[in-house]
Amino acid sequence: MTRILVVDDEIRIREMIRKYAEYEGFQVTEAGDGMEAVELCETQAFDLIVMDIMMPNLDGFSACRQIKKTAPDMPIIMLSALGEEYDKVHGFDLGVDDYVVKPFSGKELMMRIHAILKRTRSGAGETFRTGGLEIDYSARTVSIDGVRVGLSPKEYELLVYLVKNAGIALTREQILQTVWGYDFFGDDRTLDTHIKLLRKNLGEYSRMIVTLRGVGYRFEKESQS
Repeated sequence: MTRILVVDDEIRIREMIRKYAEYEGFQVTEAGDGMEAVELCETQAFDLIVMDIMMPNLDGFSACRQIKKTAPDMPIIMLSALGEEYDKVHGFDLGVDDYVVKPFSGKELMMRIHAILKRTRSGAGETFRTGGLEIDYSARTVSIDGVRVGLSPKEYELLVYLVKNAGIALTREQILQTVWGYDFFGDDRTLDTHIKLLRKNLGEYSRMIVTLRGVGYRFEKESQS
């Protein structure tokens, strides 16, 4: 059974998420703050975490940082009442998979949970190489000239989607709906933020991600001489 940890200092929020999650067949564990969440993750195994940002004792960002030290691939959805770009960039940099801005519908949250679980549990036993860039699909790792690159889960999924459609002009809508896994109605800057972070992590290979003004993006492989 899929185990989900719900972390929020508001009891009504936890109860609402539990109601929807248990209806979907998930097993739910609750925590009232970041510190409790970190302690639970040290003794129990979870498949995904839904966590608020603003909490007493230890905020969501700090808890995420601690949890990622021992479980770097743990899928995390952040709940935010702020919805500001800075908070999203900071969270994505820590490895957060997605954001849900309060108030939100339980149905939408479940759609996002299913989409993330589907992506994180899928993998192909093959490797992609172009120039010094290498992607190991089965291990979900990216290396440049033999050195491991620390991508967040969402950055990795975005890169893989671009790579598997190399040479094809992908619209913003196609990327959002495929990588995020649902009909995306959020801020368009979400995609731009991830592209910016991905390019930063790819260094010289960032040139392979080509911006198509008014359309979207295209991945171009290294030319082989």
